[in-house]
Amino acid sequence: MFTKIDHLKATLDAHRPLPEAVVKNLHEDLVLRWTYNSNAIEGNTLTLMETKVVLEGITVGGKSLREHFEAINHRDAILFVEELVQQREVLSEWQIRNIHQLILRNIDEQNAGRYRNLNVLISGATHTPPDHLLVPEQMVRFIASLNPQLHPVEFAARVHVDFVGIHPFVDGNGRTSRLLMNLELMKAGFPPVVIPVGQRLRYYQALDNAHVKGDYLPFIELVVEVVEQSFEPYFFALGIKQ
Repeated sequence: MFTKIDHLKATLDAHRPLPEAVVKNLHEDLVLRWTYNSNAIEGNTLTLMETKVVLEGITVGGKSLREHFEAINHRDAILFVEELVQQREVLSEWQIRNIHQLILRNIDEQNAGRYRNLNVLISGATHTPPDHLLVPEQMVRFIASLNPQLHPVEFAARVHVDFVGIHPFVDGNGRTSRLLMNLELMKAGFPPVVIPVGQRLRYYQALDNAHVKGDYLPFIELVVEVVEQSFEPYFFALGIKQ
């Protein structure tokens, strides 16, 4: 399953360090697409171009203040994740709480970075997250159960699945889980991925399948696909033929 993406990574690695202009251009595009799609999956109604102007500091008429903050906060959370990549530390609850604090900044300060103190349901899902009293214990177990011996892409996918299955926060779990997945992918030298909003149904079904049946394969296959796609902008910019 991972043969092709390992080959793509080796091809890109052979061209490192990448030209500074290429890195800057690709980074701006990535931050925009990642922010737009991750927020759109959660119901944010900003279009791609509206997200772009919001990130440039312009207010979009007819859109809520919350939607503006969701775009700005997600961009800032990406920048924080990139800092964590440079530190190359093992994933911790401190990192998770800080990422989440950025996601809900100026939106829900009371719950930003704090585990939930009530029970929640995941709309449309069969899976029911654990009782809020069990969240601290399950987060400790989640961190302790991480298996870095797995292929980095499978590892990142499982981090996403297992974290969002606990649903430790009142809100912002989906955005946080996608940031955590990309944190682990980038630490392993892979480009960060964007789950397209157009794949939302498949994405949710694959997550629910993993949580209810313990079958991670459909979700891992989805992640492998978007990892493959994540190399395309780099190869285009560098003129690499595949």
